[in-house]
Amino acid sequence: MATKKVSAEKEITVEEKLSTLYQLQTMVTEIDKIKTLRGELPLEVQNLEDEIAGLETRLHNYQSEIKDYERAVVDQKNKITDSTALIERYKSQLDNVRNNREFDNLTKEIEFQGLEIEFSQKKIREFGELVNSKSAEIERLAETLEGRKADLVQKRSELEEIVSETKQEEERLREKAKKLEAGVEHRLLSAFKRIRKGARNGLAVVYIQRDACGGCFNKIPPQKQMDIKLRKKIIVCEYCGRIMIDPELAGVED
Repeated sequence: MATKKVSAEKEITVEEKLSTLYQLQTMVTEIDKIKTLRGELPLEVQNLEDEIAGLETRLHNYQSEIKDYERAVVDQKNKITDSTALIERYKSQLDNVRNNREFDNLTKEIEFQGLEIEFSQKKIREFGELVNSKSAEIERLAETLEGRKADLVQKRSELEEIVSETKQEEERLREKAKKLEAGVEHRLLSAFKRIRKGARNGLAVVYIQRDACGGCFNKIPPQKQMDIKLRKKIIVCEYCGRIMIDPELAGVED
């Protein structure tokens, strides 16, 4: 008689689920510590990079404006040249006028071109002042830019040093965390991540400490403590929502 083959996946107990979650919590807490060690350096580096990009853009814009002013000065000088030539021509025509009307017209044209020259000279002075102002601003910006670039080099060096020291350890921890996550059912893992995200210290799984929740330190009634020690169901703190386990499961003395 053929033997009947029975294959069934082993059911994961609540205790095993809690143990896996606590191990996962331990791994991600260590990763958090590494991130804390890096501190604000990544953000400082990003801020410096953004500031430098902004300064370089302003510097480029100021340089373009100076070129525009310089071209405007050349245009005004050309106008002065043209007006001067016209004045000379009109003055030479004054010797050959036939009546007062022609004389008055030429005189008015000479006067008008004179005003045009004065206006162009005024614009040249204004453009010159703008060039000087922008040049001073460029000098100040260039000095600031060099300082920020030096700061960026230093911050990048500090960040690279810390990353090189912790990268291998972080990768090892992440690999372990990834393997542990694979053994946690999707619904429970989602809850773990949601609780962790909302917790100030990143703790989603805590053990009882001195008859209180290890996350928010609110007292836990004796009956609930007993239920937690039985490890028959997943119990969360009614105050902070963290998953609670007994100290023995966490490997610590009560």
